[in-house]
Amino acid sequence: MNNARLPRLCLIEDDDIMGESLCDRFELEGFSRDWYKTGASALAGLTKKDYAVVISDIRLPDMTGDALFTQLLRQEANLPQFIFITGFGDIDTAVRLLKQGAEDYITKPFDLDLLMEKIRKLCARSGARRQTVTDLGISAAMRRIAETLPRLAEHATTICITGESGVGKEKVARELHQCGTDAAGSPFIAVNCGAITESLMEAELFGYEKGAFTGAARTKKGVFEQADGGTLFLDEIGEMPLAMQVKLLRVIQERQIVRVGGEAVIPINVRLVCGTHRDLKQMVEQGTFREDLFYRINVIQLKIPPLRERKEDILLFADLFLAEYAASHHAKKKTLLPATELTLLEYPWPGNVRELKHAIERACILSSNERLSVDDLFADGGIDQATLPQPDADLNGYLQACERRYIFNALNLHGWHMGQTATALGISRKNLWEKTKKLGIAAADKDPTGDQDKVERGAGAH
Repeated sequence: MNNARLPRLCLIEDDDIMGESLCDRFELEGFSRDWYKTGASALAGLTKKDYAVVISDIRLPDMTGDALFTQLLRQEANLPQFIFITGFGDIDTAVRLLKQGAEDYITKPFDLDLLMEKIRKLCARSGARRQTVTDLGISAAMRRIAETLPRLAEHATTICITGESGVGKEKVARELHQCGTDAAGSPFIAVNCGAITESLMEAELFGYEKGAFTGAARTKKGVFEQADGGTLFLDEIGEMPLAMQVKLLRVIQERQIVRVGGEAVIPINVRLVCGTHRDLKQMVEQGTFREDLFYRINVIQLKIPPLRERKEDILLFADLFLAEYAASHHAKKKTLLPATELTLLEYPWPGNVRELKHAIERACILSSNERLSVDDLFADGGIDQATLPQPDADLNGYLQACERRYIFNALNLHGWHMGQTATALGISRKNLWEKTKKLGIAAADKDPTGDQDKVERGAGAH
């Protein structure tokens, strides 16, 4: 067997006997592999090497396997495929890991032949790009969208993405495009309909022939032709004039365009994705948006919640933007002080993810501090401090509210697993349980897609 043709595996296992047995089998099957015995060494290795599949025990000497996976989700846009080895008592954790993006789990004692079969199947598709929740966020709402995109990519259905300005509609459209089997090399074209004047919109969308109008010195393809074979994202479709809506409807129905000043009919093969922050149905009732076009583009609707409704994503994106700034400027990555993180979680973010990105970039440019303070982001021309939440009564009350929000978000991030949340917060499980009681944090307040009794079971262990 030609070992060079087989992908590389990553094994994370602290038990010497188990690790040696698995490595022997991997080598017998012709796989190259790296074996890490701690979570820390695995983290370092996974950032430097490419692996097709990671086989990891959930219980490691320095951290849990799910804590390792969560940390990788926050750092990496494209993770290898994960199979977790779990004991009977860790099955709940394994199931939650599947919801977060892991591929599979196997329970001890396990059939080695079955494990190899799972690995071979995953390696067979290792060349395809995988979607992870990190691309769009770790909140339940964004995970649901991320899980939906691969299925949507299998069909040519027109999709409408709704949500406030700045929530990341174009990002979702790009991820949908990347999920397509022919995404490699195919174009993705994004156009903001609200930024094009009515007189130029037809030429921008459909192109024009040389001499079609004054200034048309050459023939130019429109965005429909430019996106042929790929995806066209028409953002702010609600800003399109009624006269232009008629022409767009015809193009969607007939899958062909005619350039301005031309006569030739040009067939097009485009996945059309539309975006809007407006209520199109209400616009139809008001007569400002065509009903027939509405039903054409609204076959599938993806609604992106505002950032204030998915606070779990705030610190994730903040960390991502800090890393992006450091990489693009060849600088050391800055971090946030704990008080700054709390403030970011409490701020309503009317400009959503776009506003957060601009705030982080501005602070990185203007501040010389390695750890950014509240003033670095919210003062001297930054975010208006008048919009920051004010303490209801006294300082103690305000700090208690901040602590409640911080612990609540930590519980959400770790799937309401008491032990893992306590470890992340640097406190004992008993201390965490006491704080949830004191601050009135109940499992009933969590995301409805999660395991409602996880917090109760975790507390009952003490």
